[in-house]
Amino acid sequence: MSTESIFVEQLSKTYKVPEREGGFGAAVRSFFKRKYKDVNAVQKVSFRIEPGEIVGFLGPNGAGKTTTLKMLSGLLHPTGGKANVLGFTPWELKPDYLRSMTLVMGQRNRLSWDIPAADSFLLNQAIYRLPDNEYKKTYKELDELLELEPLMKKPVRNLSLGERMKCEIAAGLLHRPKVLFLDEPTIGLDITGQARIREFLREYNRRTGATILLTSHYMADVTALCERIIIIHHGNLKYDGGINDLSRRIAPFKLIGIRLSEADSHDLSGYGSEVQNEEDAEKRYIRVRADEVTRVTSRLLADLPIHDITIADPPIEDVIERAFNE
Repeated sequence: MSTESIFVEQLSKTYKVPEREGGFGAAVRSFFKRKYKDVNAVQKVSFRIEPGEIVGFLGPNGAGKTTTLKMLSGLLHPTGGKANVLGFTPWELKPDYLRSMTLVMGQRNRLSWDIPAADSFLLNQAIYRLPDNEYKKTYKELDELLELEPLMKKPVRNLSLGERMKCEIAAGLLHRPKVLFLDEPTIGLDITGQARIREFLREYNRRTGATILLTSHYMADVTALCERIIIIHHGNLKYDGGINDLSRRIAPFKLIGIRLSEADSHDLSGYGSEVQNEEDAEKRYIRVRADEVTRVTSRLLADLPIHDITIADPPIEDVIERAFNE
C-alpha cells in the first residue's frame, strides 16, 4: 500500500476553448459552426509528496499550478493520468476525502461577505459535523496562533485583507485536515501579514504533521517554509527537488559584497560581473563562479582597501527565473 500523502502520475488537463475572429459575420458563422482550440493546461505531471512535507509548487502565471490544485482537491476532472491523495481519488469526491483535505485560495472567498466570521465558522462546524467539544478545542488552538477572537464579530466585508486571510485559513482548518492545498495564501498582504501567515503554517505543520502543497509568487513564503520545490512551466514539470540543489544546478555562482574603506571608485570588472543590489546600496556586489570564490576573495583582499566583505548565495528569485527561462 502506498505511503505517500499525495501521489500524482501523468496527470493532464486539456481545455477546449472556443475561438473566432472579430466582427458580426464571424459571430454569425460561429453560431452555426463553432471552432475550438485545445489548451494544454497541465501535461503529464508526476510527483510524490510524503506525509508532513511542506512543498512549494512554483511557476509563472498560466503555468498550470491552480489547475493542478483544483484537480487534486476534486474541483476538476483530469483529461488523463491519475492521482491519489490520502488513499482517495480526488475527483470521486468521497465524503471521507473532503473531510481530510482543504483548499484555500487567496483570491477566492469561503466566508460569507455580509455576516460575521463567527457565523461562517459555525456553518463549517455543521457542514463537517464537528462535535462542540472538538470544534471549541480546534478554535481555541487556531485563536492562539492567529488571534482570531477580536475579528469574529465583525462582518467579513469590514475586515482588512490580512484579517480576512487569517479567518479564511482558520475556516479551512476547523476540521483538522491532513492535507492542505494553499493557492497564494499571502497574496496582497503586507510584510507583517505575510510573516504571520508563514509562522502560523510552520507551527500548524509542526503540531499536526499535516502535508502542505503551497503555491506563491512571494519567494519569502517558499524559502521560509519549504525545503523542496516543484516547478511547473507551460503545464510541464520542470524541476522537483531541494531549493539548494536547484541553486547549485541552475545558478552555480556566488555574490561577493564589498564595502571599501575609501572612495568607491575602483574598477571591479577584473574580478567578476558587477551586479546591482537594491536592498544593500552601501555595498558593491560581483558575481563569480562558486569554484572561483576563494581565489577572487583573496585577490580582492590583497588588491583593495576592504572595510567589509560578505559571500552569499544568489537570491532565490534569480534562481527561479533562470529555471523558468531554461
